[in-house]
Amino acid sequence: MVAPEIRPARPDELAGVLALYRQLNPGDPVLSLAAAEPAWSALLTSGVTTTFVADLGGLLVASCTLAIVPNLSRGARAYGVIENVVTDADHRRRGFGRAVLEAALDRAWAADCYKVLLATGSKRESTLRFYEGAGFTRDAKTYFEIRRP
Repeated sequence: MVAPEIRPARPDELAGVLALYRQLNPGDPVLSLAAAEPAWSALLTSGVTTTFVADLGGLLVASCTLAIVPNLSRGARAYGVIENVVTDADHRRRGFGRAVLEAALDRAWAADCYKVLLATGSKRESTLRFYEGAGFTRDAKTYFEIRRP
């Protein structure tokens, strides 16, 4: 099996990331490249976020985004937040999702983050075990969410 290249996304990979996100949230409206470009540009240049991809011979097969949030508690150590973890349906169970998560965690630890948070809307036990297998625990804190009405 050929190993993918795990790396930060490049500006010209917006279409590939959007294709993955359509699998992550199939009910979301399909964004045109023009509509998505301002957010993509901000993600790539903010200095706070990094979108990691697994590139398998030019095809993006997995992705996640890490935000490193400056913080005044914990000795002014930042914390990380990982969102939008997705692996292409045809490439699951091959370690690609785990590889992008590990790249994000490596970046967070290199930035001296004291913790990394990850939330999932999935209730599937296989998904929860996937995150636990990557080192996350579901027993540490209680996570609350509010969405705009």
